[in-house]
Amino acid sequence: MKVLLTNDDGILSPGLKALEDAFSRSHEVWVVAPDGERSGYSNSITISEPIRFTKVGDRSFAISGTPADCVILATLGAISVMPDLVVSGINIGPNLGSDIIYSGTCAGARQSVYKGIPGIAVSLNSFHAPFHFKPVAEFLLEHLEELLSLWNPDHFINVNAPNLLEYRGVEITTPSMRRYEDRLLPFEPPRGGTYYFVDGRPEATVLEPGTDWHAVESGALSVSPIMLNPVNHEVERHYRQSAFLQKS
Repeated sequence: MKVLLTNDDGILSPGLKALEDAFSRSHEVWVVAPDGERSGYSNSITISEPIRFTKVGDRSFAISGTPADCVILATLGAISVMPDLVVSGINIGPNLGSDIIYSGTCAGARQSVYKGIPGIAVSLNSFHAPFHFKPVAEFLLEHLEELLSLWNPDHFINVNAPNLLEYRGVEITTPSMRRYEDRLLPFEPPRGGTYYFVDGRPEATVLEPGTDWHAVESGALSVSPIMLNPVNHEVERHYRQSAFLQKS
């Protein structure tokens, strides 16, 4: 199988290297990743300037664009093959619940599905070394055929792993509601002007069983199918009962 790897942590990320080491044993691996940190870029694409495309290995390339750009370029012919699968990660830090909206890691997998190719996003629930990337990489490799047999073109697969050498099982989960205690940190450089850092941590909340956050915090590997089309027909029916529609 021809596997395209990408991420939002950049071409030098150890999580990306862990995926490459694992998948290269039994698949033809290609890497197209940003040339630096692109966390939080979501599904943004580059349309106002050219994207630099630099060869850094036999089948490895770094680009000046976003994770979504990586998949777009690869599937439009910037590499010499059409991938059968895109795996995005392994992200340093989780992508749980509403993190998915902002995640460049998830965007790589989402963009793949837009192109009709199965996409898997993979994240590790830790920001601090030592990072245990190998167990989740080996899980994906071992269960890849089964995961792909369950996939269809209306979703990508979002995998979150606790930073453990052994997991307390695997759970199929739904995204949690994950809110942050955001705050502004002003910064005034010597040459003048005002800048801000936005900082925050997840709000304390009761973790609901069956959600991705609950699974990872309990030591289990979380596997969530994430729909591309955010449709809720029940909410649509509720709005169709509105008085302003009845008057029109």
